[in-house]
Amino acid sequence: MSRSLGIVVPAFRPDAERLSSYVGALRERLDPAEIRVEIDVPSKEMVATLEDLPVSVGVSPYRRGKGAAITAGFERLEADVLAFADADGSTPASSMAAVVRPVLTDAADLAVGSRRHPDATIHSHQTLARRYLGDGFALLGRLLLDVDLHDFQCGAKAIAAPTWDRIRDHIYEPGFAWDIELIAMSAAVNQRIAEVPIDWEDQPGSTVSPIRTTLSMGRALFVARHRAKRLRDSRLHNVIAKGREEQPALIDRDDAEM
Repeated sequence: MSRSLGIVVPAFRPDAERLSSYVGALRERLDPAEIRVEIDVPSKEMVATLEDLPVSVGVSPYRRGKGAAITAGFERLEADVLAFADADGSTPASSMAAVVRPVLTDAADLAVGSRRHPDATIHSHQTLARRYLGDGFALLGRLLLDVDLHDFQCGAKAIAAPTWDRIRDHIYEPGFAWDIELIAMSAAVNQRIAEVPIDWEDQPGSTVSPIRTTLSMGRALFVARHRAKRLRDSRLHNVIAKGREEQPALIDRDDAEM
C-alpha cells in the first residue's frame, strides 16, 4: 500500500516568482497529497500570489521562525509522510524526491538531505567563511549527538507521521535550530535515520546571519543533547533539569509566543 506525502514550505519574505516555480516543480515531480506554504508576515501581493497557487496556506502576522512554521504545517497535514523544503528552492524537486523516498518506502523513519555528503553535488558554493562554519558545526553535531551525519541543517527532510507523533512533544526550538532537535529526538527514540546526498545550489538573499546563527545553533546543540538524554531517561540530565522552567513545546504555543 502506497504512502501519502505532504510537504510544508516555510517562507519569510520569499521571492514570489521563485516560490511559484518551486511549488510547481515539487507538485509535478513528487505528486504530493498536499503542499502547504507556511508564511510569516506576508505582503498583500504575496498573499495574492499564494491564492493563485495549488497549495494550502498558513499565514502568521508574526515572525514565528522556520521551525515554528514547519511545526504548524506538520500539525495540519494529513499524510503518512511529512516533508519540508526551504522556499528558496536550493534543493531541487529531483533531490526532494530522493529525500522522501526512504521514508515513503519504509526504509527509514527520518530522511535528512545532505549538502556535505561525499556524493552530494554542489552547483554554487557558499562563501568560504560559511562553509568553514558549517563544517565545524557538523563536526560538533557528530560529537554531541548520537547521529553520524555530514549535514544537520539542510532545508530538506522527511519524517514518517508516526515518528513525528512520538517526538512532537519534545520539539521546542522555533528557529533554524529546529532541525537539530528533529534529528536528536528521532535518534533518542531509536528511529532509523537516512542521510541522502542532494544536488544543491546556494541562493542569494538568505535571511541567515552566518556567524550569529552558527553561534546560536552551537548552543542549541548542547540543549538538544540535554533534551535527548532526558528523553532517554538519563538520571544525570533529569537532575540537571530539576528547578529549570521549561517553555511549552512548539505544538502548545500560540504564534505570538514564538
